Amino acid sequence: MMRSRLGGAFLVTFGIVLSLAVSGVSAPLARAQQPDGQPRSLRTLTPLDVSRIQSVGEVAIQPDGSQIAYTLTVPREVGIEVNGPAWTELHVVRTDGGDDRPFVSGRVNILQPRWSPDGRYLAYLAKRQDDDHRSIYVIPAEAGESVKLIEYETDIQDYDWRPDGRAVAFIAKEPVPADLVALRAQGFNQQAYEEDVQARRVFVAELPNGPGGAAATSRRVEGISGHPYHVVWAPDGRRLLVDPAPTPLIDDRYMYRRLQVIDAETGTVQARIENPGKLGAFRWSPDGKSIAMISAADFNDPKEGRLMVVPAEGGALRDILPDLEGHVETFAFAPNGRIVYTASVGVGSRLGRVRMDGRDDEIFYEGTDPVLDYLSLDARGRQVALIAESPTMAREVFALRLERRAALSRLTDVNPWFAEIEFSRQEIVRWTADDGLTIEGLLIHPVNRANGERVPTIVVAHGGPESHFKNGWLTSYSRPGQMAAGQGYALLYPNYRGSTGRGVAYSKADQGDGGGAEFDDVLAGVDALIERGLADPDKVGITGGSYGGYFTAWGSTRHSDRFAAGVMFVGISDQLSKAGTSDIPKEMEAVHWLSNPYDNLELFLERSPVLYVENANTPLLILHGADDPRVNPGQSLELHRALKLKGDVPVRLILYPGEQHGNRRAAARYDYSLRMLRWFDHFLKQDGTEVPPWRIDYGLAREVSLRSAIQR
Repeated sequence: MMRSRLGGAFLVTFGIVLSLAVSGVSAPLARAQQPDGQPRSLRTLTPLDVSRIQSVGEVAIQPDGSQIAYTLTVPREVGIEVNGPAWTELHVVRTDGGDDRPFVSGRVNILQPRWSPDGRYLAYLAKRQDDDHRSIYVIPAEAGESVKLIEYETDIQDYDWRPDGRAVAFIAKEPVPADLVALRAQGFNQQAYEEDVQARRVFVAELPNGPGGAAATSRRVEGISGHPYHVVWAPDGRRLLVDPAPTPLIDDRYMYRRLQVIDAETGTVQARIENPGKLGAFRWSPDGKSIAMISAADFNDPKEGRLMVVPAEGGALRDILPDLEGHVETFAFAPNGRIVYTASVGVGSRLGRVRMDGRDDEIFYEGTDPVLDYLSLDARGRQVALIAESPTMAREVFALRLERRAALSRLTDVNPWFAEIEFSRQEIVRWTADDGLTIEGLLIHPVNRANGERVPTIVVAHGGPESHFKNGWLTSYSRPGQMAAGQGYALLYPNYRGSTGRGVAYSKADQGDGGGAEFDDVLAGVDALIERGLADPDKVGITGGSYGGYFTAWGSTRHSDRFAAGVMFVGISDQLSKAGTSDIPKEMEAVHWLSNPYDNLELFLERSPVLYVENANTPLLILHGADDPRVNPGQSLELHRALKLKGDVPVRLILYPGEQHGNRRAAARYDYSLRMLRWFDHFLKQDGTEVPPWRIDYGLAREVSLRSAIQR
């Protein structure tokens, strides 16, 4: 019998706070109709269903507000198409909801759709046909053929139109020197770890004939120190705003990017903006006198989320939403200098508009269904394009007319087959931690639960820990969500202390205490479900990736008496060796542990799951990308070996060749879903004691055979 920690009171929240009505959100819940008009019986979501879910990725509204360009992620058909990552298409929909049409579709990968300043052309990044590298393409606003506008010797990483539309600034890595290419061809392909990386540079390509004309030869903007990742033109067209890091290493990108205002012609630094830590999006004010950015509050702040304003010549940053107990995620300037922004507030979202001095903060939408992910604002500051999601809807395109204070309007339905699915109820829940802190999370109820029945329950832990779960779409190849709920599981998605969405203090509340009070928050949430009569205390599982994988390993060893099964993905088993093999050691020190591991060996070892292997009795499935640079696969190898040597704990390790910190290819994702669900079924439902067979029945023979016959 597994011991339970019956804890504090459990608070259930059904209320949704909306300042405006929402139109069209319930479309996925519409019942599928048969030809005779009668309702068709619904079914639950399967792993194969999840493998084909499409999702909106980016949105960009035309300057006149009439159309919205968006990217659509289209997974490859498992077992039918050649295995690989999802395709990303370019579509355009009118803001009145009409004429949703593909612009560039099929086997393409589109990034960063951006309208030309005059709105006549739509630019995007892609590597098409015989391209060796990712280039900038343009297509007329009313559709037509795409034309390559700018190419370089390496992939273009980021770009921005000059306000007059007659130049584009872009960022690309320097090409590998010719002598090194020749040497590598002869077998001298040794790697100088974290040294033989290519520098990132800023270039400007003039467009003498405007956005639709041929580009002149690109010139490098000299004099910029460091390695910039983004570039934004000033309204005057003479200055650039860039964010160089001291090196191209990912750790420096996370922690040490600092803004610089440079002369677009000479590269001379005109101002340095000392943002205090992590940096998000940044923009010029319409008059060019100020700069706004999403920044960390200080160097030890785990997540950029404060909306800051600073004079363009430099100076002190000012948080213009100091009382926001949430995290700003995206923003844009209106012509009058007001800032339109979205923010995560708890498990919900806010769409607001505020002056640069922080006055007159207007809220246009605040609610938990749907939740907002991204915004784009038209040139007049009146029409907003948004990405939104809900518990029964993956990411879709929405629009809102600010001046009319209209409702959020849904414009796309990229998964119409969702009408065939019976979705489980998703609920916002709160409980009290051992020290009295209120913790918030999301609960997906099991389908067809008998009255009073205790059910197997899966805890899904998020990564970071500087992230959080919104009350949105919570199902993916690695998050069991609606797949497991449809099979009778309850699922708890906890936003333990250290999560974002509740302000800086809450996101810092776990620093230096990994696996401590933050994990107690999770256990208290499980106890609340047990006390409520929902969770079976003997049938609780846990899963998660990255830091969620650490939670899974921690729960399966240190707290093994609480969990009957675990599925660990790209997780951490040894905090000391993780620091020595990860690509983010500085971030770990500055915003997670507040100490150098080699100065604090006892803490890092004491919070390592491998130290508690002798305590382990939780059957553990471990999965990891074989080429993961963030959490070295050795973390999974080490825990797997330790449990194998112990000898009495069911354990399996699955490595995915070619995958990194998360699976991208269709087959690897589908395989993951099947293995995860089978593991939980085997140990939480079927009372398994030994590992199930390592081979998986993918159920694809019929589909592959049928497609082959059609092709012949």
